[in-house]
Amino acid sequence: MATSGRGETQGNNHQSSQAPAPAQAQSSGGGESLSRAVAQFTLDARIHAVYEQSGESGKSFDYSQSVRTSNQSVPEQQITAYLLKMQRGGHIQSFGCMIAVDDSNFRVIAYSENVCEMLALMPESVSSLEKLEILTIGTDVRTLFTPSSSVLLERAFGAREINLLNPVWIHSKNSGKPFYAILHRIDVGIVIDLEPARTEDPALSIAGAVQSQKLAVRAISHLQSLPGGDIKLLCDTVVECVRGLTGYDRVMVYKFHEDEHGEVVAESKRPDLEPYLGLHYPATDIPQASRFLFKQNRVRMIVDCNATLVRVVQDGALMQPLCLVGSTLRAPHGCHALYMANMGSIASLTLAVIINVGEEDSGKERHLMRLWGLVVGHHTSARCIPFPLRYACEFLMQVFGLQLNMELQLASQLSEKRVLRTQTLLCDMLLRDSPTGIVKQSPSIMDLVKCNGAALYYKGNYYPLGVTPTEAQIKDIIEWLLASHGDSTGLSTDSLADAGYPGADSLGDAVCGMAVAYITSRDYLLWFRSDTGKEIKWSGAKHLPEDKDDGQQMHPRSSFQAFLEVVKSRSMPWESAEMDAIHSLQLILRDSFIDAEGSNFKAVVPAPVGELENHEMDELSSVAREMIRMIETATAPIFAVGIEGCINGWNAKIAELTGISIEEAMGKSLIHDLVHKESEEVADKLLFHALRGEEDKNVELRLRTFGTEHLKEAVFVVVNACCSKDYANNIVGVCFVGQDVTEQKVVMDKFVHIQADYKAIVHSPNPLIPPIFASDENIRCSEWNAAMEKFTGWSRGDILGKMLVGDIFGSCCRLKGLDTLTAFMIVLHNAIGGKDTDKFPFSFFDKSGKYVQALLTATKRVNMDGQIIGAFCFLQIATPEALRIQKQPENHCFSKMKELAYICQQIRNPLSGIRFTNSLLEATNLTEDQKQILETSAACEKQMLKIIKDVDMENIEDGSLELETVEFVLGSVIDVVVSQVMMLLRERGLQLILDIPKEVKSMTVYGDQVRVQQILADFLQSMVRYARSPEGWVEIQLKPSLKEASEGKNILHIEFR
Repeated sequence: MATSGRGETQGNNHQSSQAPAPAQAQSSGGGESLSRAVAQFTLDARIHAVYEQSGESGKSFDYSQSVRTSNQSVPEQQITAYLLKMQRGGHIQSFGCMIAVDDSNFRVIAYSENVCEMLALMPESVSSLEKLEILTIGTDVRTLFTPSSSVLLERAFGAREINLLNPVWIHSKNSGKPFYAILHRIDVGIVIDLEPARTEDPALSIAGAVQSQKLAVRAISHLQSLPGGDIKLLCDTVVECVRGLTGYDRVMVYKFHEDEHGEVVAESKRPDLEPYLGLHYPATDIPQASRFLFKQNRVRMIVDCNATLVRVVQDGALMQPLCLVGSTLRAPHGCHALYMANMGSIASLTLAVIINVGEEDSGKERHLMRLWGLVVGHHTSARCIPFPLRYACEFLMQVFGLQLNMELQLASQLSEKRVLRTQTLLCDMLLRDSPTGIVKQSPSIMDLVKCNGAALYYKGNYYPLGVTPTEAQIKDIIEWLLASHGDSTGLSTDSLADAGYPGADSLGDAVCGMAVAYITSRDYLLWFRSDTGKEIKWSGAKHLPEDKDDGQQMHPRSSFQAFLEVVKSRSMPWESAEMDAIHSLQLILRDSFIDAEGSNFKAVVPAPVGELENHEMDELSSVAREMIRMIETATAPIFAVGIEGCINGWNAKIAELTGISIEEAMGKSLIHDLVHKESEEVADKLLFHALRGEEDKNVELRLRTFGTEHLKEAVFVVVNACCSKDYANNIVGVCFVGQDVTEQKVVMDKFVHIQADYKAIVHSPNPLIPPIFASDENIRCSEWNAAMEKFTGWSRGDILGKMLVGDIFGSCCRLKGLDTLTAFMIVLHNAIGGKDTDKFPFSFFDKSGKYVQALLTATKRVNMDGQIIGAFCFLQIATPEALRIQKQPENHCFSKMKELAYICQQIRNPLSGIRFTNSLLEATNLTEDQKQILETSAACEKQMLKIIKDVDMENIEDGSLELETVEFVLGSVIDVVVSQVMMLLRERGLQLILDIPKEVKSMTVYGDQVRVQQILADFLQSMVRYARSPEGWVEIQLKPSLKEASEGKNILHIEFR
């Protein structure tokens, strides 16, 4: 596809000879991806060599044929020549010029042939004929530019992160013309790419560059405002944003699949252009060498593919051609230029989409950068985008990558949840029915992974579903599996022919790919996929009679045809997540089949509670105790509430801060009893959002203090809300992980309230004054206080007037990466736009190289007239422990969710035993009193079942519950409610008084009996818990009143006091 060259797709044919098979039948992402990439380098090199042999015109180059025959061996010298051409091609584009400099002495070591023309260094422009050679190898580069420009270059050469200063605005000494200087380091020095800047170009000034950033921030805000869970919407939005920023005729999102082939998943274009949405192309269209370059230089612009390239002249002492990997001017490969010309595109802009992927390495998780895809713009005429706007697009891509990464993780979690639910239902079918239920009922094994057909081969019988081989063919496949792969526990392949199955041709295109899970030595689960071409649809594949393009030429249609040739008789590859799902089901079914052989899958009465159950309860108790101990001894304040907003968790640190013990805090209302009045609204909103799944971060709460030893009126904590969920993803409470900021808050309040002493506070050497800095509306530093000097090591004089983004934070105070710089830029622009940011985690390296971590608060600065004139920022120095806990609330939440899911599951088992015991008691001779007691027990049991069912309800997040309408006697409900508090009454020595008329107890009503029991029991429990003990008492009064409704029905109102 039209980005930068060609590549090759790989088949997906793996098998496993170790136990856990199918999940390992497909290698884990990193290793397999790396090996596939290395293999593709050689294939890319072969196609490159074929193109070179055809001549620069490429007229005799048959791309489709080259892709089809790309399995030939490649000499090592061809691979070397290919990589040399891609990375050290010796040519640049003509819209700019380039100078390479030895950074130790500023001497020129290489330059492009058009430098003299662009910088007006031609002989006719020189006043003295004695100075003909102004630019040669060894010239001091500072002599070519104005004195002020030379100072800027010297300062940039001394920067540690030189790329963060780009672009440097310099002027030619001879002509005075302005240039964008884009600098980057290479192995032998520094490369200076010079792009001419029009004097009328608004992006040339600092204000113009900031305006480009503001446009990007506006697009970023649009992306971040999108609803979650829709990757297509995110991609559709980003192409619209990029097209709006750059003005290209067409902007597309390319996605790279696991097998390295690509697909256009989003497109915004001029109405008259041919659509490319849905186009698939082989991996050779974007070779691995180009993908490597995109990871190094994430923005690639080609201004005019038809323009003559400019040669680079270099010092003969250099050992090899100059490395142009990081150059913004690097020339396009001839193959790519021809491709662009064939598709009618003259200019292009390519933006890399990078995401972080976690990998397990020796038990430790590490994050790797992966090229997920590209955002590409095409234009039908020459087009040059100024560097500041390209830089803004790069910022946009970083945020898009972060957003996309979150969406991919969410999609993965939803997929895992769906797979787990399907596996559970399939296993449930096995326990309740014969094995054939997993193919005959819904859901079936076809619902586990994406496939065209599936089958169960059980005890010599064949149970097919969807598109599958015939019974004779499946027996032949199984014989081949036993003969060729008998030692393995599964197989996955996207081509049965490549896997070595002799009868693959007889299956045709209907069955190409297969995944097999061995359950026993004679029982199998199989999934089938059809030819990839059947699944792929692209409107551009329709070739109209008037279209005259040669099938041999490089063009989207030939790429699509080449892709179809490459995947001919192949299915879409089995992804790692799909094989994990198959492997998990295999392990479950393997044990189930073995256990069930003796019982013929008939239901069995559970064994009585014995040692196994006691062991499980001991294990559960041990895990629960350990979890509670970790929370209670944490150095950060942690507390939790249930869905009713009452405290059910209160650790030692929060008890120390507030002066209220764990025992006293339990059961109290967070909002009404513990939060200070001025924070009640904030806390209520925080809890409201959390109980609906919106986890707010860095929210400041003011808590009350208790006890004479606490002289402070309140403590301030910054908290993160974490939803506590059960295994069915239902929210059952909220956990708050916080940080004590009381001292900082006192200082901040003083700062806010004493406006007249602004300068004195900002520059006070008092250690309680936080590090403070400010910016003007162009992101230049206008304030840098004493605490900031001490915190960073940089003096006020060194910093004032410099750009905060890139110059100060980037060069002086180094950041860990561009992602941090992007986030900082967004915070500043948001503040200048009137949107404050509070407690944003911000880390950097100080002047001595020490890594420091803080929380950044940014707010707008206004003048006397209320106009925004910049941003005001201060840093709160946070302890590493507090930051670590802030970053890991999800882990605590996930642990609680698993714990709750486990507890619910374990409750079901003894509850089943109670139900069974009650059924046995019902069959015996009982007195009336005994029957009454048994009925009360049964009602309590139903209430427990209802509570467990509520945990499984998907609509509980919407705040809705299903209500039943059944006939019941009101007196029986009262008996059940009273029975649930009797133990607590005895423990607390309380007396219970019942004031209930007999006619009320015998009254028959319609409603949801269990819900009424729940509500009344909770109410009564609260009264008993907080009644004075031991001389106290609890009285229940029921006062009924009847109201006649329509159709002869009466509504009963009961006051329960």
